[in-house]
Amino acid sequence: MTNRFEELKSLIHALESDFDKFYDKNNNAAGTRVRKGMQELKNLAQDIRVQVQDVKNKG
Repeated sequence: MTNRFEELKSLIHALESDFDKFYDKNNNAAGTRVRKGMQELKNLAQDIRVQVQDVKNKG
């Protein structure tokens, strides 16, 4: 479980420069990368939610 959380934090950190490029410098390609990264975050967060629920139900 800890690995998944570390993966989530790494992905957020990796997206930081693209957020800056998109919002501060109006770089549309960075916006595409942000949207893709946010979709990955959504999927990863959902996986973590399912794992937490499984652990909770077993315990």
